[in-house]
Amino acid sequence: MQILHVTNPPPSTSRKISTCSKFDFGHLGVTVVTQKPPIVTVRKGETVTMDCNLGTGTNDAARWYKQIPGGVTQYVLMFQHGWSSVKYGSGFTSPKFTSNHQSKSDYRLIINTVEERDSAVYYCKTWDSSVSEYVSQ
Repeated sequence: MQILHVTNPPPSTSRKISTCSKFDFGHLGVTVVTQKPPIVTVRKGETVTMDCNLGTGTNDAARWYKQIPGGVTQYVLMFQHGWSSVKYGSGFTSPKFTSNHQSKSDYRLIINTVEERDSAVYYCKTWDSSVSEYVSQ
């Protein structure tokens, strides 16, 4: 979980991003999802990046979700290292939202030209087939 806080210049107020982890030690391939940084504050119009490490227990895609406190969780996008393009949720498109990867387990969510309505908690999840469940931070 990461909290994104977007402000209008000057940066007198902030929007935040917070990070969470779930640890699953019930099987040999441990899936530990971690996100960083926990809180991100940016100005309106800037680009923000959020990182997610899926650990070693999965070879599945990184799925990103947006949650406005008190609101419904929205599926933003999904991306896997072997794919040529990102798969988007309803209402989320490129180039505003995109993703890339640095390795089979390291993924990045990129939000371009952020607006105040982008302020939210963002979650990264992956499927762990060894326990047949989604794992998030």
